Amino acid sequence: MLRRHLLASTAATLAAPPLVRAQGTVWRPDRPVTIVVPWAAGGSTDQMARLVAAELEGALGARFVVVNQPGASGSIGTKNALEAPKDGLTWAAGAAVDVGCYKVLGLLDTALADWNLYFAVANVNIVVASQASGFKDFGQFLDALKARGDNVSVGTAGISSAGHNMMEAIRQASGISYRHATYDGGAPATVAAVAGETQVSAVLLVEAAEMIRARRLVPLAVQSEQPVTLRGFGEIPSILRWIPNVPAPLNYFGIWSPKGVPQMVTDTMNSVWAEKIATSQRLKDYSDSRAALFAPLSGERAYNEAWKMVRQTAWLYFDGGKARVSPDTLGIARL
Repeated sequence: MLRRHLLASTAATLAAPPLVRAQGTVWRPDRPVTIVVPWAAGGSTDQMARLVAAELEGALGARFVVVNQPGASGSIGTKNALEAPKDGLTWAAGAAVDVGCYKVLGLLDTALADWNLYFAVANVNIVVASQASGFKDFGQFLDALKARGDNVSVGTAGISSAGHNMMEAIRQASGISYRHATYDGGAPATVAAVAGETQVSAVLLVEAAEMIRARRLVPLAVQSEQPVTLRGFGEIPSILRWIPNVPAPLNYFGIWSPKGVPQMVTDTMNSVWAEKIATSQRLKDYSDSRAALFAPLSGERAYNEAWKMVRQTAWLYFDGGKARVSPDTLGIARL
């Protein structure tokens, strides 16, 4: 069902009008373009951003440089992109739900509507266990959380990260507790579980895929409506087998520029996204190999799809006592 949904989304994207050709104006950057990844190198955002940068270089004949600026759950790098000159030469990358919830968490005064959105993939959250933890399936992990949760260490990329959101959804649905260990990104959190520094890590499947295939990590469950098949490993069960009421919205990743950049920039990027990114074999292969979903969306459609997870996550923070601002004061209604 998820893949049918995204195929329909892709078809809509491909049908978008070629704005650049219609207006006869093309943005050609005369200096390198920076894509700020507000997380550590090697994680899901970093992987996606580098693939997108390579495709954009080919389409526009300009250099796109990926710069890692981790810290404060991604808000530091995002803030730097937000405050950069609005000339199209500085972009941010990441998960749209983060941008949509920074104001709720009191981390950054911005909202999803402040950005021109361009998505490449939708990622799936996963809980993986260290080989030394003894956990063989999610049921064993859940039993341990219920019995001694404060002694069970779970690594994530920090507050507002996809893995932390997954653990908070589990906590809210089942009443468990856990000991949260934060890292500067999904890649360090994954390595922590491999090394036995944490018993478990909650990250994105794209970040843990290689270590799962190498049998260095035990995949316990994915936050998805259906089991997910990882090429070279096999099927990973859905968390809904154990906790049926955990939400599983799609988690969209991409790049974005602040509203206010020249119209020529957005017109050009709209066309590049429809004609180059939406047909990118490089991104399709990446998605297939790591069990991500290819989702080349932009504009209003991207906003509407991402808004679903923003609404769910913002109220998850509020109900869990982590919100500094009530979502309803920001126009974020409960699902």
